[in-house]
Amino acid sequence: MKLFLMPAIVLSTLIIAGCGETNNGPNSGPSTGSTSLTGAVKIDGSSTVLPISSAAAEEFMKEHPKVKVTVGRKGTGGGFKRFCIEETDINDASRPIKDKEKELSKEHNIEYIELPVGFDGISVLVNPKNKFVDHFTVEELRKIWQPGSTVTKWSDVRQGWPEKEIKLYGPGAASGTFDYFTKVINGEEGASRTDYTASEDDNTLVTGIAGDENSLGYFGFAYYVENKDKLKLVPVDGGAGPIAPSIETIKEGTYQPLSRPVFIYVNKAAAERAEVDQFVNFYLDNAAVLVGEVGYIPFSADIYKMVQARYQARKTGSIFSGAEAGATVEGILKSAE
Repeated sequence: MKLFLMPAIVLSTLIIAGCGETNNGPNSGPSTGSTSLTGAVKIDGSSTVLPISSAAAEEFMKEHPKVKVTVGRKGTGGGFKRFCIEETDINDASRPIKDKEKELSKEHNIEYIELPVGFDGISVLVNPKNKFVDHFTVEELRKIWQPGSTVTKWSDVRQGWPEKEIKLYGPGAASGTFDYFTKVINGEEGASRTDYTASEDDNTLVTGIAGDENSLGYFGFAYYVENKDKLKLVPVDGGAGPIAPSIETIKEGTYQPLSRPVFIYVNKAAAERAEVDQFVNFYLDNAAVLVGEVGYIPFSADIYKMVQARYQARKTGSIFSGAEAGATVEGILKSAE
């Protein structure tokens, strides 16, 4: 069971054992500070991670009404462009930081703390009126989405499917979901056909697919969960038969190759401000509940303890970018202790 994290990361039973175990939910845990806390926390980045960070911001501001937490959705890449020049305090990311982003942060003397917060399974969707698509193989997805693809009709994908034009929807090039999907499906990050409706806003993709009978697209699992009545989820055959993403299949590591961890990156200098520090602590204390509530898959309690320890020690740099193939999330975190 492997999660391709450029290179691969295995979603092992060690990672998911006790998934979601926590005694501190957004409304049940002790307050992380007094209502006298003031200031602002600026977050941008991945639209995939946005629901988690938005939920954290909403709950945190209930406890700290004098702190303004803003969450943008410029995509992982667009968010890193801001984060690496100190325009934001935190970047939501659906992939690890790239080398060029590391260089940009170095140029601007930005040290960052990399914190994985949960798992996602990129979901492939069609319109609910589509009755003939029962699953896709990875090869069929590659045939559709590869650069220079000549697929324009459903009949180009599989014999017996109708000769109707496919309307494609997907993340823009600044999206970490785009980077991940193109890596594991097309074999090269960023390698994709360009003649499709692209958006960094997953809600725009939901609307497009829901309104077009011949649509096909992909985005994070939580947006499917939020819009089940408008979309049809399509199983993907990664070599072991068609498997649809679900809490169980992503947790078990059987939904491959489109499962992946998601992250927040925290500016180390910003973390010295009380409002940022208390927000990040609140986020991590409640991550298991928040991640599950918005439709993603939490880590085990032990994994979150290691993530929290990494933050408390202010360990900077990326341990997931370029991680050794076959390493587990737990193993990567332990190796960095």
